[in-house]
Amino acid sequence: MNQFQGSHILSVSQLNLDNIQTIFDVAKRMTPYALREKRTRVLDGAILSNLFFEPSTRTRVSFGCAFDLLGGRVAETVGMANSSLSKGESLYDSARVLSSYSDVIAMRHPQSFSVKEFAEGSRVPVINGGDGANEHPTQALLDLFTIKKELNSNGLTINGMHIAMVGDLKFGRTVHSLSRLLCMYKNISFTLISPKELAMPDSVIADIENAGHRVTITDQLEGNLHDADILYLTRIQEERFPSQEEADKYRGKFRLNSAIYTKNCKSNTVIMHPLPRDSRAQANELDNDLNNHPYLAIFRQADNGLLIRMALFALTLGVADQLEKYECPVNWYSRKADR
Repeated sequence: MNQFQGSHILSVSQLNLDNIQTIFDVAKRMTPYALREKRTRVLDGAILSNLFFEPSTRTRVSFGCAFDLLGGRVAETVGMANSSLSKGESLYDSARVLSSYSDVIAMRHPQSFSVKEFAEGSRVPVINGGDGANEHPTQALLDLFTIKKELNSNGLTINGMHIAMVGDLKFGRTVHSLSRLLCMYKNISFTLISPKELAMPDSVIADIENAGHRVTITDQLEGNLHDADILYLTRIQEERFPSQEEADKYRGKFRLNSAIYTKNCKSNTVIMHPLPRDSRAQANELDNDLNNHPYLAIFRQADNGLLIRMALFALTLGVADQLEKYECPVNWYSRKADR
């Protein structure tokens, strides 16, 4: 039985290794549709309400495209000012109304735990697209999917790996969710590199240590990356700071370019970033001179996000076993299919 059918996807704490493997298995089956080798109309007639009350490009479009690729239709609301929430409507009331118009809802909101509150009023599955500084479960799943694939290509596994997380670990919800997923695995070394003021929350560190993993906490990039298998960078989450001036104190604190990578990392250390990377001169946390590096995985991450979100829609709506039944050919030319 599909344990996801009709369920909300709000937190990585809902998941276990069997659940994760199910998602990954379905995600792999989405590859020919994402590459436009085939298409499926399995969600023909279904409606996604894509509610993004906080600025987003990649995640919002990824959710929408994932639903489109399964044959569904997308209704979007972008920005708090464009919703009735700006008139004082409660999240519960919004959920009761919008869920009557939808078959599934993807939601991002700037306040922690807001998506959970919304889901309590929803009559259809709600998928958390990021709630403040709290969690980003679909990003964590696509990151884990990417880590597994990248390590496997190097002959490694998640069990026993060394991951270095760098940057804003306090407000970076992606590293919070990813760390909690990694707690399910064995014998992982975590190196957490950030300014002391932007350190990983104590609750996340406690989860990591209670799961039996090793944790090194430092504010120095130099000398702490030499045996990392995965290097996961995050930008300064300036929208979470009380002022722009406060955020600017940390901008550009940790930067990675080709020279720094060559000096400090193994030749096959995988570089990841949840995107968007801040390419402004005063930040430039991940330099363009790495764009053609074979172990820069940031765009493969984004590609994997489409597969994961397609899988979650198929699972929550109970159609994962019907994909092939509703297949039809691609009639247009697509360079994706030539890869």
